[in-house]
Amino acid sequence: MQQWQMTTLGEAALERVTVGIPQPGPGEVLVKVGAVSLNYRDALMIDTGMGLPVTFPFVPGSDMAGEVVAVGEGVARVAVGERVVNTFWDRWIGGQPAPSGLKVFGGTLQGVLRQYAVFDEAALVRAPSTLDDVAASTLTCAGLTAWFALFGNGRKLVAGETVLLIGTGGVALFGAQLALAQGAKTIVASGSEDKLARARALGVTHGVLRREGWGQEVLRLTQGRGVEQVLELAGGDIQETMAALAQGGKISVIGTLGGDLLQLPVYPVLLKRAHIQGIGVGHRDGLEALAALVERHGIAPVVDTVYDFADFGQALAHLRRGAFGKVVVRVAGPVA
Repeated sequence: MQQWQMTTLGEAALERVTVGIPQPGPGEVLVKVGAVSLNYRDALMIDTGMGLPVTFPFVPGSDMAGEVVAVGEGVARVAVGERVVNTFWDRWIGGQPAPSGLKVFGGTLQGVLRQYAVFDEAALVRAPSTLDDVAASTLTCAGLTAWFALFGNGRKLVAGETVLLIGTGGVALFGAQLALAQGAKTIVASGSEDKLARARALGVTHGVLRREGWGQEVLRLTQGRGVEQVLELAGGDIQETMAALAQGGKISVIGTLGGDLLQLPVYPVLLKRAHIQGIGVGHRDGLEALAALVERHGIAPVVDTVYDFADFGQALAHLRRGAFGKVVVRVAGPVA
């Protein structure tokens, strides 16, 4: 089989190599990988290792969908021929707090940018029957992060509330789709008029251009009430986000595009009794709930561009430029 790997940090070290197909041991599952969805953290892992103890040669990528082709002794969760997606963390099954010492695929564990991969059966969830591998591969990180922010931690989103999504990347658009399916209203804030138009075409309730004072525009659109939930994907200075928040509202801090230092005014936090939480993807129970929700509502994840396995370098460049939705690498077969 082939896989993308690196023997030292840095994009220049990436190479596509031929290695033997691994075999599953007891409790393990061999998956023929169909597609891999990319996240910005994949670029960070390639560039810096993110301070994690990386084992070389290192295979990047954390999110995949594929088909079970062999199982080891004692496997009961999945069967040969079933389509699956992997969890982001290796051992977080459900509940909170998360267990200590968790490992992540494409980080402290080897990643999934390979034609075949072996997983512990506990790290797999059946893929929605309504999605192909390209779409299903987006559930592991982006989809689950959005689901966990809205439904898995803290106050749960209910119909009639309003959600503010910062940006038009994979998590933001997933959040909009999940919120709309729940009967909520959605407001997307972006620095691009073109991307706002594309978001409206997906059914988003309102689009707001991110410029000075945009939080006041959100208040106007909500008749002065503000939004009950925010998926904060920019980070940095979130003063406008705070201005847009309703009394008792929740901000889920997810992204760091505005810098790794979060800045916010104290008095609005106090006066609005704001709930501010960090989101680090989610657990397997959440992934199963997300897959069921996606199948039940016929949600189609937003995929910007699909690249061939051989063109991973181009996919990585697209990821760095920014995408409307997700960038996906098709591993099994060429892009049509």
